[in-house]
Amino acid sequence: QVQLVESGGGLVQPGGSLRLSCEASGITKKIKVWAWYRQGPDGDREIIASIGTDDSTRYADSVKGRFTILKDDAKDAVYLQMSGLKPEDSNIYSCRADPLFGPSYWGRGTPVAVST
Repeated sequence: QVQLVESGGGLVQPGGSLRLSCEASGITKKIKVWAWYRQGPDGDREIIASIGTDDSTRYADSVKGRFTILKDDAKDAVYLQMSGLKPEDSNIYSCRADPLFGPSYWGRGTPVAVST
């Protein structure tokens, strides 16, 4: 059974940094895309960063230049380095893994709160 577990969330002051981790277990298929999501204003999850097998990355405009997505294929893990955090970054952050074949895998999320 595949499990994705996020960690690293918490409370941080505006301008601060956090590093989120998403570690997978039970994966037997190669992952073609890893991604981080957070909830959008309409309640749906919106993608904020993704990384492919060739290490190509994409970012939502709202986090570009502040967040960095990294992966460790040997560990089946993906990370999100967040800096310059703003109150509007407060959210629940979830990771997703897309295998070459079959449905995506999701974690349950880790909360991030940016506040004084």
